[in-house]
Amino acid sequence: MSVRLLVADMDSTIIENECIDELADAVGIKDQVAAITERAMRGELDFEAALRERVGMLKGLPEGALQEVYDSRIRLTKGAREMTDALHAKGVTCVLVSGGFTFFTSRIAMAAGFDADHANTLDVEHGVLSGTVTEPILGADAKLATMKRYAADLGIGLDQVIAIGDGANDLPMIQAAGYGIGFCAKPKVAEAAQYRIDERDLTRVLDIVGLR
Repeated sequence: MSVRLLVADMDSTIIENECIDELADAVGIKDQVAAITERAMRGELDFEAALRERVGMLKGLPEGALQEVYDSRIRLTKGAREMTDALHAKGVTCVLVSGGFTFFTSRIAMAAGFDADHANTLDVEHGVLSGTVTEPILGADAKLATMKRYAADLGIGLDQVIAIGDGANDLPMIQAAGYGIGFCAKPKVAEAAQYRIDERDLTRVLDIVGLR
């Protein structure tokens, strides 16, 4: 059964960073926010509540800081573009699905060669972050639903899907996909995923699905 769809997490998977932690660094509260991020990704906190709390801490950050963070801090993970290029060559659709923010996914999708991206939208008022995110929040259930929707649109079974991510909010889609990959994953995810990649090189995905 040939692979037809890749659904990938963004933060700490397709990129090396957690975007919300980098935004927090811009206002001097990275340690506080990163601690919440880590616990949420480990599955110790409710993802949606943790996201609302962290976004609330960014209230008042100038909208321009998003571009500055993207330009100066955000880095693609090794092999990201090579992975999507190789998958595209085999007719695979590549979709970025993130519990992060559309400002970043739209840019990373273009840089890393994804066909579409889905994420949360930061609310902005008068040029600054309002401290809220547009509801409903894209979390674990929405990631799984998005994967299923793309599979249905392509007329394929979930056994023809690669799902890859590192955090607890990726686990439902990873467990449902034919090729569910924990990428340098948190313990809960690494334990439950069918496949694991423990080095930060996304071309290893091609080995798992037999394309290299």
